Amino acid sequence: MPERVTIYRAAWVLPVAAEPLRDGAVMVGRDGRIAAVGPRLALEAPEDAEIVELGEAALMPGLVNVHAHPELSLFRGALEDLRFRDWILRLVGAKRTALRDEDYDVAARWSLVECLRAGITTVAATESSAASFGALREAGMRGVVYREVFGPDPAIAGESMADLRRSVERMRRDETELVRIGVSPHAPYTVSDRLFTACAEYARADALPMAVHAAESIPERDLVTRGEGDFAPGLRARSIETPVRGASTMEMLDRLGVLDARPLLIHCVLVEYDDLVRMADHGCAVAHCPVANARLGHGIAPYAEMREAGISVGLGTDSVGSNNRQDLLEEARIASLLHRGRVARYDVLSPTDLLRLATIDGARALGVDDRVGTLEPGKDADLCAVALAAPHVRPVHDPAAAVFHAARGTDVTLTTVKGRVLFANGVVQTLDEAALAEAVMDPAARVREALG
Repeated sequence: MPERVTIYRAAWVLPVAAEPLRDGAVMVGRDGRIAAVGPRLALEAPEDAEIVELGEAALMPGLVNVHAHPELSLFRGALEDLRFRDWILRLVGAKRTALRDEDYDVAARWSLVECLRAGITTVAATESSAASFGALREAGMRGVVYREVFGPDPAIAGESMADLRRSVERMRRDETELVRIGVSPHAPYTVSDRLFTACAEYARADALPMAVHAAESIPERDLVTRGEGDFAPGLRARSIETPVRGASTMEMLDRLGVLDARPLLIHCVLVEYDDLVRMADHGCAVAHCPVANARLGHGIAPYAEMREAGISVGLGTDSVGSNNRQDLLEEARIASLLHRGRVARYDVLSPTDLLRLATIDGARALGVDDRVGTLEPGKDADLCAVALAAPHVRPVHDPAAAVFHAARGTDVTLTTVKGRVLFANGVVQTLDEAALAEAVMDPAARVREALG
């Protein structure tokens, strides 16, 4: 919590819930919540208040990354130009042969250094190690960690669920106001129908957030709808049958009761009208990862159609193994360009839309929009400031356009969560960046060796 009332002043304040303020200010109380938002000269400062002048910058809500794999930061640039099945097999193989449990702790913290430097205050981490659970708490960030469960063989569904329950129950004892635990049956090509149903029943019974990789790729669709495709031979080689499981991934997840748990559906590149209706009717949200979707050759998700169907959509970076960056400002800009190109329209995902997508829409997708995502009195002071003075940004005619079409994650100068300063003056305050930079060297070398 802040030790005293703090007033942040900036050339621009972007409240999201209201129009941009020129020469605005945000007052943060000792409870870590926003006390007031308004013009610089209109906010009266208590005598002992700290005044922070951010200068030529845009002060806005902290960015919400609705899908990431912080445990995979060691794979940045290591899995280039691969067919999706090969990408997965090489990733899994290197994890098994090269990495130890403690390596994931280092990797997750290294990812969060990058996030804090890029103004990301909330991270939804989907992981097999769940290393981000401790990393987020240490970093002082907000987030949910979806503990992954795997098992394409229905015969081991009971064993997989027992392991998941033990892990989640142990971790729930350490949940905080800022960091929660959830579950994630990974994807249709790694999870049997029986395991999907059991995990969904567990999530509903125990009020656990759930996330699922769904409708991501053609190989996944082929496996679900035809029992064929790139994933089928490998499963059959393990004596796992590959029957037709549904008319689409969403139809299958609906039949299995997964959509009843209102999961965060990750990717959703290959969805049709009936799928969107199912998703909307069940109140599911979507994690949209445009860069990873494009980079892996999966395609462009129908963002406009999702929004027209009333589905909450947030923005995610996915892992750096499939993106190389955790920069939501860049992610938003690329989203706008891709979707304008896809539908041949100039007015898709305007700068104001991108501001919402990276903040309140992401918060809504994760169910934390009552606490963060806009600058309003009573909400937690999760903030980020983006410098607007660099040559690649100036002149500034529209602050939202400057932030999302000109600035970069490296232009972020301040990141706070519930009023606590986590990044300022070029320094991450809660994680030892220099020590982590050294610590990632050895496991990264092992990954490189394993991948050949």
